[in-house]
This record gives sequence, structure tokens and C-alpha cells, in this order.
Amino acid sequence: MSKPKVFEKPIGVKDYLPHAVSKLRQIENQVLACMSSWGYEQIMTPTMEYYDTVGVASSTSDQKLFKLLNNRGTTLVLRSDMTAPIARVVSSVLKDAQFPLRLSYHSNVFRAIEEEAGREAEFFQTGVELVGDASAEADAEVVALAIASLKAAGVSRFKIAIGHVGFLNGLFEEALPGQADAQEELKAYLLGRDYVGYRDCLRKLTLPEAMRSELEGITRLRGGQEICSQAMALSLDQTAQESIRHLCEMWDVLEAYGVCEHVLIDLTMIGDFKYYTGMTFEGYAADLGFPVASGGRYDNLLKQFGRPAPATGFALKTTRILELIGDNADESKTERVLIGYDAEGRAEALKKARELRESSVSDVIVVTEKMDGAEQDQAVSAALEASGGQLTYKGASFAKLLTFFHGGQGGNAE
Repeated sequence: MSKPKVFEKPIGVKDYLPHAVSKLRQIENQVLACMSSWGYEQIMTPTMEYYDTVGVASSTSDQKLFKLLNNRGTTLVLRSDMTAPIARVVSSVLKDAQFPLRLSYHSNVFRAIEEEAGREAEFFQTGVELVGDASAEADAEVVALAIASLKAAGVSRFKIAIGHVGFLNGLFEEALPGQADAQEELKAYLLGRDYVGYRDCLRKLTLPEAMRSELEGITRLRGGQEICSQAMALSLDQTAQESIRHLCEMWDVLEAYGVCEHVLIDLTMIGDFKYYTGMTFEGYAADLGFPVASGGRYDNLLKQFGRPAPATGFALKTTRILELIGDNADESKTERVLIGYDAEGRAEALKKARELRESSVSDVIVVTEKMDGAEQDQAVSAALEASGGQLTYKGASFAKLLTFFHGGQGGNAE
């Protein structure tokens, strides 16, 4: 293996330049403010966790975990999601806190990838966990909050697809009793949205024609509340029936929130983590082929940390949202001011800069620069050419130029 060049970085990670960082922080702050207004309090957890606790509980496949050894030889992992670390905190540091707990976060997470996959090994998520409430009301709350959070992030055109793990589990167990491998294979095709492979797999199984037709038909079960009644007729399995009733209850709550225009029921939705036990959902933006949000119910995770409790939550794919809305920072409400000065005008210039930055009535960015004669002429000429518009000096744009040349004689060229 050749030695990396000094400017190279590992596969799957990226540099974020100033405009992208500004936009990323803007998305983060707006979404966290939205979550806070719903009563969710922000939490931070370590970047590294023990493999034998959070690493195992995360449900991320072992080959996708970044592992390292500490100086005692103990295996650590870089966190691959935020749900398992928060479950650890709820079961330890917050063990005496009363349920329900509403927690939010914004963090980078890490998943090892194949070099040719073209996916990110480090990315950002902003999300919430609602712990200690098993009701349809709680599931509807996190879906409604996901919708509000996407809007806060600047995503305007999107759909939330909701399913239920229990429906597929019950349906497949009724059709293929005891055939766990066949059931898992069918679920894998649905998870990958490979409906052709799903139908081919069904045709290879020994099934009555009517049952095969019904199982093929679930790929078309997408829509509003009417899907619930159609699904109830598909299976008499108790688990499947209870799952559909839960989705019906959720729909009623979502109607009360007034967000059903963004929601559809998709009974092939299964969720990409094995710890999901109930409702799952994904959010798709109109102009991006990948989900920008995902979440679901995980009622069995916390008992792995010694404090059994129901829980539900979601994460926004903040990095994907950045790709969707672009990384040009919105500075429409920010005035950029350039203050130029010479040696004699330094004190007055820096005093003026401090006053502008500390002013509570203006949202302003102030850049100061000591200028020689040629630079003074260049700055003033740029301001005059701008004629009240944005002036450009050394590649940067400014709304205004303030000059402090020749012994503190202030000027103002706009």
C-alpha cells in the first residue's frame, strides 16, 4: 500500500468549507430550536464508546463499526448512531429521572464503508428520543416533530412513509410458519426496495396461489387511512392486526396535528435497524433519492442497559439536507462591513469595529485590515464602483467600507 500524499484524507470523509459550515450550523440551530420548542432537551455523548456495550447494542453490523484499542487493550468503537449511546445514558446517568424523557442531539456518527460505495463514513445527524411512552400518541408526536424539523431545516417538499415491523412479522409468520430464513430473505428485499427480487423470491416458495398474490399485493399498499382497512383484511394474525390498529391510532393523532398531507402509510416499510420493534418511518425529499429522515419504535433496546422502557425517536440526515438545499450560506440578514485603517487610524478603527460587533440592534460581520497606500486606493475604488451595491475587496464581498486613514480621520465609502 502506498503512503498517502500529504493532502489526501481517508475514504468517506470530507472537508467542509466556510459557506458549507455556515449553512450546516444554520440547519443545526434551526432544527434544535424547533425541537426545544416541543420540550426536547439537548444531550451530548462521547464520540468513543465501549464495543461490548454500545457497540454491540447499536445493531450496526460488526463490519461497519470503526474499532480501536485504548492503552489497556480494551476495544472501543466510534459511535455508529446516537440511539444506543442515549439508551446507555438514560439507563445510567439518568436512571433516577422520571419518564417520559424527551432528549435531542446533533452529532457526527461513523460507519465503515466499502471504498467503491461512494457513501460517507462520517456524517451528521440531528434527532430526538422520546423514552418511557409506548402509546400511539408518542409515535405520532415524533413523526409530527420530524415534519416540523424538516421544515425548520429548509426542506419544503417531502413525504413521510410510515410502516410497522409487527405487520410484516405477523403476515410472514402466518404465510410461512417456522420458515425464518425465508421470512428474513423477503424482508431483506423489501428493505432494499427490490420489489422484483421480492416477487421472484415469492415465486420460488411453496405457497398457495391466493397467498402468493396477497403477499405480492403488499407492495402496492401505500396511501392514506384507507390502507389500514385493506391491510386488516390481509391477515388474521394477532400481531399483524394489532400493528395496523396502532397505525390507525397514529393517523388519527397526525390528523389532529394537521400534518397528514406529508404522510403516507407504506406497509413494506421495515426500518434499517434490527432493534426496531414497532412503527418505523422514513422521510423522502422531492429532489433527493435518499431518505433525509428515519426513525421508529425500539422497545427492547433499553433493557440491554438494565432499564427496560419503551422508546421511539428519529434522526434527520443533516448532511444530506445540506446537499439538498445547497451550501451557500443565507446572509441576507447579515451586513458585512470592511474597516480599513492606517497606523494613525488604528485606535479609532478598532474602537468602531468593537462598537459594531457589540451592538444589539445590528446583525453585522466586521472585518478589519491595516492598509498601505495602494490597498487604500484599491478599497476606496472598489466601494465607489459598487455604487451602493456589494463591493469586492481581495475576493470577499462587503456591503460597506469604513476608512480610518491619516491620524484617525474617519471616512465612509459605500
